[in-house]
Amino acid sequence: MQDFVDLGEKIIFLVMLFASVLAIAVFIERLIVYKRNFNKESESLLDSLTLLVRHRDLKGTEKLLETHPMENSYTRFMHFALEREKENHKGLEELMEGKILKERLGLEERLPILNTLGNNTPFIGLLGTVLGVIKAFYGLGTLGNSGAEVVMRSISTALLATAAGLAVAIPVVMANNYFTRKMKLIIGHLEILSKEIHASFITSGKHNQSSSSTPNIHH
Repeated sequence: MQDFVDLGEKIIFLVMLFASVLAIAVFIERLIVYKRNFNKESESLLDSLTLLVRHRDLKGTEKLLETHPMENSYTRFMHFALEREKENHKGLEELMEGKILKERLGLEERLPILNTLGNNTPFIGLLGTVLGVIKAFYGLGTLGNSGAEVVMRSISTALLATAAGLAVAIPVVMANNYFTRKMKLIIGHLEILSKEIHASFITSGKHNQSSSSTPNIHH
């Protein structure tokens, strides 16, 4: 039994080490992605695109996209919308909704890893604590009063497992909440831009077409 508990404790700490390394790797990768999609430059680009769309300035929009150095969710969405708009107005709104969904899936990628680690590492640490307490009581029953030092070491190791679980879970949960918030903001901006495109290029286009086709009646 003692060997089983010792092995279990080692596995727990190895799992904690792996979880912390994995969490750091995912955090760095997602941070790079979100910094590319959500920064001052991208916010300025979004404002400029919105203004150009409101004025129905297709050439200006295309020129701005060509001169923008970095690809992000906004540039990909506008390229997609302009290409579909040139092809046909019909179904553009649904196509833009699909593109927004695709961007959302890209932004959500690997976030479930952080969510899983944040939810489960405290329980893994608690399991290590339980194993440590079992080891402590087993030592107390085997060695009696003479094994007090061994018992105390076992309890300290058990508490260390819980501390390790919390040390991994707390920053992971904070990072996951941070990225989730950024994702909602980016998707919200894309939805607003989609409505601007729909109002400027589709609704206005239909209105202008119907107005031009109405014959002038002279009394």
